[in-house]
Amino acid sequence: MIMRTHIINFITKYPHQPSMGVRSKVTSSQYVASRARDPVFEKLMDKYKHLVKVIAIQDLILANPKNECVSLDFLSRLSQRLHLNRGAPAFLRKYPHIFHIFYNPTKSQPFCRLTDAAFEISCLEAEVINASLPLVVDRLLRLLSMCQSKMLPLRAIFKVWRELGLPDDFEDSVIAQNSHLFQLCDAHEPSTHILKLADVSPSCRYAAAVENWRVGECCKQDCSVDRMEMRYSFKHEYPPGMKLSKNFRAKVKQWQRLPYVGPYEEMGEERAKAGMMTLEKRAVAIVHEFLSLTVEKMVEVEKISHFRKWFGIDLNIRDLFLDHPGIFYLSTKGKRHTVFLREAYERGCLIERNPVYNARRMLLDLVALGRRGLFTDE
Repeated sequence: MIMRTHIINFITKYPHQPSMGVRSKVTSSQYVASRARDPVFEKLMDKYKHLVKVIAIQDLILANPKNECVSLDFLSRLSQRLHLNRGAPAFLRKYPHIFHIFYNPTKSQPFCRLTDAAFEISCLEAEVINASLPLVVDRLLRLLSMCQSKMLPLRAIFKVWRELGLPDDFEDSVIAQNSHLFQLCDAHEPSTHILKLADVSPSCRYAAAVENWRVGECCKQDCSVDRMEMRYSFKHEYPPGMKLSKNFRAKVKQWQRLPYVGPYEEMGEERAKAGMMTLEKRAVAIVHEFLSLTVEKMVEVEKISHFRKWFGIDLNIRDLFLDHPGIFYLSTKGKRHTVFLREAYERGCLIERNPVYNARRMLLDLVALGRRGLFTDE
């Protein structure tokens, strides 16, 4: 793979770098540690790592519509699972714009609920998701169409329901309400359901996001790129300060020209026997399209790994992101690996915003606010 060779050369050339020794083979942890950092994405993930915990507590609070609050004792028992290192009360008090702690005299213990501002944001997000159900249906159709079998385990979709902007009752509001498009059936494993396309005939061919980008680039009046070179290209933007050798640039240019099978095209037996670089490029196309289908153009690597077998990807997903730093950015903030679609962001914000992203950004702003803006310091 292109980037791994670049990293091996870097480690050999600079053996004095911290946590990077001269080795004949780069370990997975070394490969992650040696990646070029992007300060803009890292700063964004500094906020997101706290947002993930906030959303987990918010979901617990909203789980019971009749009584939208939880006891601090309950949250304290879940502190380890929620990764609240200093305990639930300390975490809740860090975000008074989101959580309100009150004492319930009837039950003789403290409880937590959402503030009015945070509750309004959660209602707004639910409203815009319900208003965009046609887009949600399209995302699910595209997701299933990328699979060779045109089916996915329901548990894998549950892993990324928030990333895809699905309503929390999507089994009823999306799948059951569109039985002419989706079919839910039992799998061979116990308590496992499979979601598949009701009609697998190729009635329409989806255009991938990268294909739309190529068309847009070629249609520009000031386009100076050879249209034949653009035929199989992906947009590349590298981290600031990342030094690209002449050899590296040449390999990227060669990779850009490689033909490949698109994410919605059938592989076939002959195509499946193609060279490793061609198969890798198809894998890049699939995960690029997967990220394009997400609301925020980002997802945890662990979550997308659940789709690897169903998408027919035989490569290590995390290494795939590291091998192509001009297309993806991998962050390790918050004890989790999160990948971003680099081209979708500018200065830490999504370029083409959507209503769901805007609502979630409002909650992120409250997280970033912390304790600031209060008249009293509790």
